[in-house]
Amino acid sequence: MRQPRRRGVGPAVCVLGAVALATGCGGGGDDGGGPGGIVRASWGDPQHPLEPANTNEVQGGKVLDMLFRGLKKYDPKTGAARDWVADSVTSADQQTFTVKLKRGWTFSNGEPVTAHSFTDAWNYAALVTNKQLNAPFFAYIDGYDKVHPASGVPTARTMSGLTVKDDTTFTVRLSQKFSTWPDILGYAAFYPLPTLFFRDHDAWLRKPVGDGPYTVNSYTRGSVMKLRRWDGYPGPDKARNGGVDLRVYTDNNTAYTDLQAGNVDLVDDIPVTQLKNVKRDLGSRYLNQPAGVIQTIAFPMYDPRWGGATMDKVRRGISMAIDRASIAEHIFHGTRTPATDWTSPVLGAKGGYTKGLCGDACTYDPARARQLVREGGGLPGGQVRISYNADTGSHKEWVDAICNSVNNALGNDHACVGSPVGTFADFRNRISGKSMTQPFRAGWQMDYPLIQDFLQPLYYTGGSSNDTHFSNADFDKDVDRANAESDPAAAVARFQDAERILARQMPAIPLWYQNGNAGYTSRLSNVALNQFSVPVYDQLTLG
Repeated sequence: MRQPRRRGVGPAVCVLGAVALATGCGGGGDDGGGPGGIVRASWGDPQHPLEPANTNEVQGGKVLDMLFRGLKKYDPKTGAARDWVADSVTSADQQTFTVKLKRGWTFSNGEPVTAHSFTDAWNYAALVTNKQLNAPFFAYIDGYDKVHPASGVPTARTMSGLTVKDDTTFTVRLSQKFSTWPDILGYAAFYPLPTLFFRDHDAWLRKPVGDGPYTVNSYTRGSVMKLRRWDGYPGPDKARNGGVDLRVYTDNNTAYTDLQAGNVDLVDDIPVTQLKNVKRDLGSRYLNQPAGVIQTIAFPMYDPRWGGATMDKVRRGISMAIDRASIAEHIFHGTRTPATDWTSPVLGAKGGYTKGLCGDACTYDPARARQLVREGGGLPGGQVRISYNADTGSHKEWVDAICNSVNNALGNDHACVGSPVGTFADFRNRISGKSMTQPFRAGWQMDYPLIQDFLQPLYYTGGSSNDTHFSNADFDKDVDRANAESDPAAAVARFQDAERILARQMPAIPLWYQNGNAGYTSRLSNVALNQFSVPVYDQLTLG
């Protein structure tokens, strides 16, 4: 999951970039100061309509985390999973868990949040015919195989492992021991849903109803989503502003220009081209901090040209042809750190991060790169084309830099080229539809601060975000064994065994760990990024 005011231009003047024309200068609502003020923030349209179990990308995740609260909530400073809607989640055997809810929690339409709000949502998410992207997050619950069989024809509609005891209590029986399972329950896939979701699904999609500190006022795709504070929110993290207007920008350079002009208050995607200027432009109003985000180049392992028997050498050769340190220094100006594994330093050593676990495969070595590519049979078709979305993220600059590095290492000016796709939505649809025939840029923002989240969703057979469609039986076994370990240190060691398989097979090339960065205007206070690199929207204040 990720990824405000006017000054210096007068009340009737606006920087009219393509998106400013679409959204309008003011964004609507009260954008004055005080607790009723509206924060104007940059954003990008999500891939799909906003459903907790069908959203697994950053822009949609931002909104869900404002509209909903789950059993757990991740501390914005430490990432620790804290009980939130849950009063407790306990287990005597690390396989059957008892969940008790806090009393008095409601959705914004007044409906109580009950045990059924969770179990109904989870059963809906898991049912194969509902085609929810995050369904695999429920695979460890008993009965998942019946509601989500490989055949696509379910023999049950609910998971046998879920049992409601009363309005505020339910139990979850897993198919195997999973000691850290409670820590994943702050992720959006596990959010509760009101009865309106099931009774009138289309109406709910038009205006989602959640149990978090904000409600949806309106949404015009390609323009703006207006979120407003819900004064009846029962949690302790009440919104300290009147709402947030999430303005759609298809060019982050335009967003940055609007920030400087005072037409938008908060931008959390500083263009690469502006990183050399941002400290001078914004001073202390620029944030740059480590986050649980890694950038990779992923391969379509389902395409025999890239997933064939000898292609592991080619993939590793390409990795060794990339001068990560030089690119991090000259392109990213201190906002990236060369990656040496598939996780993130924010996990710490106890959490599973180990510097250098990737080994030589992540070390710049042009001679060895040429040798491996040659031994693997050469680049398919004589060229690697790295696909990326062109609308957000300043990806062109770093993809071009990678290709220059690969071309220099392989001694061929045409060995690598960038291949832009117009929009993020189109880019994601191509990946989801398995229509990629060349490597593509992939970024992973952790869903929850566990090493498991950097490995299982992305590389486990059938994982919820396994865009490469990598499948390795030994990797799967190591992950299963890690999840079953009761000792956290033993679990981490098992996960690291799985990582070593990635180092040999290289279904995705680790590039760099990404800092969260953001810029804001002088009207905003209490601006912070959480460990997921997402602004802590509910704590923003104006004036």
